[in-house]
Amino acid sequence: MFSFSFKNRIAFYYIISTGLLISVVFFLIYHSIDHNVNTHINEDINDEVQKHLREIVIDPNNTYLIHVDEWREREHNTVNVNPVFVQFLDINKQLIDKSPNLKGIQLKVYSTKWNNKFIDTYLNKKPIRQIQVPLLDKNKVVGYLLIAMSLDDATMILMNLQDTLLIAFPLILAILFLIARFIAGRSIKPVTLITETSSKITKDNLQERISLPQNKDELYVLSKTINDLLDRIENAVEREKQFASHASHELRTPLTVLKGTLEVLVRKPRTQAEYEDKIKYGISEVNRLNTLVDQLLLLARFENQIQSLKVEKVYLNAMILDILTRFSSKINVKKISINPSFSKDFNIESDNYLLSIIISNIISNAIKYSNEKGTVSIQLSQNQNTTTCTITDNGIGIAKEDLDKIFNPFYRSNPTQHPEIKGSGLGLSIVKRLADLLNIQFEIHSEVGKGTTVVLSFEN
Repeated sequence: MFSFSFKNRIAFYYIISTGLLISVVFFLIYHSIDHNVNTHINEDINDEVQKHLREIVIDPNNTYLIHVDEWREREHNTVNVNPVFVQFLDINKQLIDKSPNLKGIQLKVYSTKWNNKFIDTYLNKKPIRQIQVPLLDKNKVVGYLLIAMSLDDATMILMNLQDTLLIAFPLILAILFLIARFIAGRSIKPVTLITETSSKITKDNLQERISLPQNKDELYVLSKTINDLLDRIENAVEREKQFASHASHELRTPLTVLKGTLEVLVRKPRTQAEYEDKIKYGISEVNRLNTLVDQLLLLARFENQIQSLKVEKVYLNAMILDILTRFSSKINVKKISINPSFSKDFNIESDNYLLSIIISNIISNAIKYSNEKGTVSIQLSQNQNTTTCTITDNGIGIAKEDLDKIFNPFYRSNPTQHPEIKGSGLGLSIVKRLADLLNIQFEIHSEVGKGTTVVLSFEN
């Protein structure tokens, strides 16, 4: 199937609209000239009528007299580019006299309903326009005056004009098409450049970018949008690579520890206590591995937001108390003081399961990074249409320069300073992703040595 190129389509659509415009202009030109020519002929005929009416004398017998010798002499001596045909008739429409240029021919006489009206007819097969004027004496018709002029010149002018316009129309369109095609080619040159650049972009070459046009028009916006898209794709691919690298490293570490522990056990016989100690250590590494796998699956699950939300009424007070109950053993081991502050029952509309993951991870971090005999405060409050959950600890805190990085997967702030605190660096990543998914405003404030405060804001 034949199809135009984009450049030719632009030129073609331009020519269609221009052709319609030119057609209207040519139509107006033709009819304007046609009107002017016909008006001019009508005015000339009317002038002739008035001139001849002045030469007619009505006698007492209700007949009209013409100075024939003087009239014919004037007719012979008058030079007319467009000849005038004159004919006088009596009351019975019988010929009295006519202009010499009529020779043996007479103008056609029409019924009285055509009196004083212009009539296009033929004289000796030549087009003419004539008028039939009744001659009146005291409102009584005493004869008729017929004046006619040839339409040969007017017809020739209009035919020549018509032929000229018909020939000029396709020529103008052809020339305009070539010009429009040339301009369109130059106009879409950036599109060609975009296509060429895009063809060079592959999964192994994401650094290629489209040169931005100088004019900040639609093509500039298109080019910039594509460049921004490529930036996002490149960043996403880079994050995926880093995620895969960190994930493999984090998975490999507990597996290596577990393998080393088992190898130590099989080298020589051990006591019952040694076996139990190593097995418990292996179980703790398996639990750590399970937790890491669960977090990775959770992060991957909501990376593309494929989870359909189940929005329902969530009772924050009960949810927080349930989470604290699950962490009671860790709280007791570190002798942490929990200070919940609930002035009343608070409930919101959200996804119960995902919200429990968010709050659970935040409380888990507060417990994990609190010092022995530390304090964790949990406060619920409401201000107009916003419910706020504030979780504060007085633990080790986070460095100011790390606050922008802690949401990156596997990132941990200065893990070497506190090697006793185990973690994967996925908790806050999961919290941030789920908070964005649930439209929860998430803020974190921290200071090294003083503790961390996390604020969750829910719009009612």
